Amino acid sequence: MKCPYCGFTEDKVIDSRESKEADSIRRRRECERCNKRFTTYERLDEIPYMVVKKDGRRENFDRQKVLAGLLHSCQKRKVSVTQMQEIVDAVEAFVIDSPERERSTASIGELIMHRLKDIDTVAYIRFASVYRDFKDVNEFKIELEGLLSGKDSRNKRPNPR
Repeated sequence: MKCPYCGFTEDKVIDSRESKEADSIRRRRECERCNKRFTTYERLDEIPYMVVKKDGRRENFDRQKVLAGLLHSCQKRKVSVTQMQEIVDAVEAFVIDSPERERSTASIGELIMHRLKDIDTVAYIRFASVYRDFKDVNEFKIELEGLLSGKDSRNKRPNPR
C-alpha cells in the first residue's frame, strides 16, 4: 500500500478489524519511512449481475423485479409465496451461474414459464402473455392450444436447473 503522506510503498499493519456492517475490513497501517499512520479499507469487489434486454440494453439483475412479475401473474391464484420465492431463487442461481455474469431476458423468461407451467397453468398463461407480448387473440389461442395438447407452442425448453 502506498503511503498517502510520502508515497513509500512499505508499511506494516498495526490493527485489523471488521467494520460494523461486516462488509469490509479496516486496517490501521504505519509507513516504514515517515512513521505516519493511515487507515485502509478492504472490500469485496462487487461486479453486478446483468440482464440483457430484447433491445440489447443491459440492466442490473433485480430479484424484486422478478418477484413483482410473478406476483402479478399469480394474483388470485393458488400459488404460494414459497413457490414464487423458489422460482426467484432458481432464476437468481441461473443468472449467477453464468460465466459472463449476464443472461438474456429470453432465457430468464423461458425458465420462469417452465416453472410456472408445472405449478399453475393460468399463472403461466398470464406470465406468457406479457413475456411473449401477444399481439392478438390468435397468438393467445396458439399458446393455449399448445398448453392443452401438452406441447410447448414455441418448442423451446429452458435449462430447468
